[in-house]
Amino acid sequence: MSDKKVSELFGSMVFNEEVMRQRLSNTCYKAWKKCVTDGASLELETAHEMAAAMKEWAIEKGATHFTHWFQPMTGVTAEKHDSFIAPVDGGRVLMQFSGKELVRGEPDASSFPSGGLRATFEARGYTAWDPTSFAFIKDGSLCIPTVFCSYSGQALDKKTPLLRSMDELSRQAVRVLRLFGDTGVKKVVSQVGPEQEYFLIDKDVFNQREDLILTGRTLFGAKPPKGQELEDHYFGTIKPRVAAYMKELDEELWKLGILAKTKHNEVAPAQHELAPIYADANTAGDHNQLTMEIMKKVAGRHNMVCLLHEKPFAGVNGSGKHDNWSISTDTGVNLFRPGSTPSQNARFLLFLAAFIKGVDEYQEVLRCSVATPGNDHRLGAQEAPPAIISIFLGDELTAIVDSIIQGTEYVEHGKKTLSIGVDSLPHIPQDNTDRNRTSPLAFTGNKFEFRMLGSSQSISGPNVALNTIMAEELSQFADALEKADDFQNALHDLIRDTLKAHQRIIFNGNGYEDAWVEEAERRGLSNLNCTADALKTYLKPQHIALFEKHGVFTKEELTARNEIHLENYCEVIGIEARTMIDMVRKDIFPAVSAYSGDLAGTIAAKKSVVADLPCTAETSLLKKISALLEKVAVQNSQLEALLAGDPGKDAYEAAHYYRYTVFAAMQDLRESVDTLETLVAADYWPIPSYTDLLFSIK
Repeated sequence: MSDKKVSELFGSMVFNEEVMRQRLSNTCYKAWKKCVTDGASLELETAHEMAAAMKEWAIEKGATHFTHWFQPMTGVTAEKHDSFIAPVDGGRVLMQFSGKELVRGEPDASSFPSGGLRATFEARGYTAWDPTSFAFIKDGSLCIPTVFCSYSGQALDKKTPLLRSMDELSRQAVRVLRLFGDTGVKKVVSQVGPEQEYFLIDKDVFNQREDLILTGRTLFGAKPPKGQELEDHYFGTIKPRVAAYMKELDEELWKLGILAKTKHNEVAPAQHELAPIYADANTAGDHNQLTMEIMKKVAGRHNMVCLLHEKPFAGVNGSGKHDNWSISTDTGVNLFRPGSTPSQNARFLLFLAAFIKGVDEYQEVLRCSVATPGNDHRLGAQEAPPAIISIFLGDELTAIVDSIIQGTEYVEHGKKTLSIGVDSLPHIPQDNTDRNRTSPLAFTGNKFEFRMLGSSQSISGPNVALNTIMAEELSQFADALEKADDFQNALHDLIRDTLKAHQRIIFNGNGYEDAWVEEAERRGLSNLNCTADALKTYLKPQHIALFEKHGVFTKEELTARNEIHLENYCEVIGIEARTMIDMVRKDIFPAVSAYSGDLAGTIAAKKSVVADLPCTAETSLLKKISALLEKVAVQNSQLEALLAGDPGKDAYEAAHYYRYTVFAAMQDLRESVDTLETLVAADYWPIPSYTDLLFSIK
């Protein structure tokens, strides 16, 4: 595809700013622009003009319907489609779309998760247009990004709190910038670039696995002879079938204005990654939800399935989502860019200190933001950061921080170059920081890479946490500095005292080592190993106070979200357990019994010919298989009994029960079944093996 064709394709299905300039009156365009930049509300008359322009543009693009596209607490998107047609006399129709239809919708909200914010019989909820997100066309419908709230105005979605947190971060950051004499900045925006990992497997093989169909991960599967040991898949040559998929995926994303930039093979076999260019956190959230949806759709066209579960296969790396987060002014200044001499850049050091303080004080909030049942399988598993929150700064920034704490002069060493040792190769400028893949929060030049997110989760929750925590610390800094008689001295003392008080959260070493767990405990850092443990900290008074102070969540909204997360955790493990029971009864047990019977028949047939023939190998194998099958039958019944048992009196006890009782029994059952797979002939085994799943795409 030529450069011209790419530029013509990009954003072709988006009602973006360029389209608005062409199709809206100057008055209407300026009103929308003021809404985006200053937060001004739009008059209904303006909404009517925008709706008419959207409709005409969408119809020209082949759209017949419109929908309010929103992000409920299910973690995926939702949409209800209405056609543009309206009846007129004579049995004819007109194509209509009003400002009222653009601004507000009323979906049936009763079946969406609400965490007790509303009763099931109270069905009404509202979707309200988010004019800061561009409308787009998908599958023949004009999609209008919206927030989703209850009849009483409480947030029932992922977008509303994200927008609230972005506004609050901007307000507090601007306060701080004013103290540095910056009067030109009107707004500060959190910027996000989420890297997305995923697996691709053949659809025909996928359809033979009930566990993949119902849960997104394999509940059984013996380790294959070859996994990722040779490290030959990472950045390796992309297979033609996968390359064709990636090409179409890029084109579909580009049509929707999604800045898909990088694609490559990841560490595990059949694993890949896509990374976009940065966007504001709101747009990045919308785009990542669309990306996950389109990845799955495009895979189907290539007779493949895209798996977004955090751990589809045991024994190889799972999939995460690296959330590259930074903050920039509306004048184009990245507030986390150190500059050429970061030790002298007071503004950078103040924002850095705020981030360090916030992460230290609200470790548990960040841990909760990535707590999902799927993510429990990968965090701390030598393939993702540990469950302990820490910050990696790199040698140079750490040395600067240490010099500030100790009150000593930091000596600049200048920009380093890396010599390769080959005369014909140029010297390479060396970055100020290395990368640390074991760190949950790594500084990578002008941003922090939050590496703990699960591959299937919405990025909104973690970015709400980052935005709100940063807003709180900047608010405290602004309060202190606004009262100071001597700004420079107060600034110096504030940076020094903050870094000294919170240096325990900085760790540049190997997060995979057991020594770090012991060291983190000595430092007093939190270590929440699973979702059931993490969510116990969600509603601590200081966490509720944080979000209420900045208007991001009410106590009721936080309580509701906690209920939703806990219920989801139990439901996911319950579905997985029931699927295991079903597969053992309908697939595993009959298949192994058949093989055992044939093996016994072989032994009997041999002995009928030669009476004293020992048949040692067959007899030994039959005994092993029979004993294991008996064990599987008992474990399967025990798991069924546990599911029927009492999980406890509240949601916390239930989550603990499912994690430490039900899940433990699932692991025992899996171990027995996986051992059986290694003993039973391949022709008898009823489900595709890991070799079939991971290496079927050529």
